[in-house]
Amino acid sequence: MVRQERAEVTRSAILDGAARAFDAEGYHGTSLGDIVKEAGVTKGALYFHFGSKEELAQALVDEQFSALESVTDMPKPGVQTVIDIVHTMARLLVADVRVRAGIRLVIDQSSKTGLVSESYTRWIELFRECLVQAQQRGDVKADLDPGRVARLIVGSWTGMQLSSQVLSGRADLTEETTLMWEMLLPSIVPPRRLERFRPEGTALVPEMV
Repeated sequence: MVRQERAEVTRSAILDGAARAFDAEGYHGTSLGDIVKEAGVTKGALYFHFGSKEELAQALVDEQFSALESVTDMPKPGVQTVIDIVHTMARLLVADVRVRAGIRLVIDQSSKTGLVSESYTRWIELFRECLVQAQQRGDVKADLDPGRVARLIVGSWTGMQLSSQVLSGRADLTEETTLMWEMLLPSIVPPRRLERFRPEGTALVPEMV
């Protein structure tokens, strides 16, 4: 048990060190030596847990999804779920270096195509599933394709968070995320249902019937 706990501590230190390095320099700007130095571990310890830099990067990309389990496991996902997921990601980008590094690895054009496309596909599918259920309840306009709406949301917020990073160091990201939803919701939700949803996000509570 002690050995297992020590291994978990080491793995966590490697992920934290890699996150700081990737967040600062991107995928190709970071070497395994940089990660070892940042994490304060040996190369042997790193290779015990991760077989390559790509595997380590993928683990960080996956962190953004595991960090959202409390939101995505809601019993009746829908429009407010998607709003809350995006707001949660906005907060995590500021507060959590692992999520920040994972997002950089996804959007950084210097990272490998497989990492980029897989993550985008997962986000789009997650949002599509939420919107399909919302449409069945009448919360999404009947003539809209949930998959195309999901792609629009992912693309809009990706671009917006990048501009927020450049213009304010993400200091205005929560405010800008709310503005994005204020603009998008009238195009997605039937007018009679619009007041049910909060563009500023909720306290991660299930959607009302």
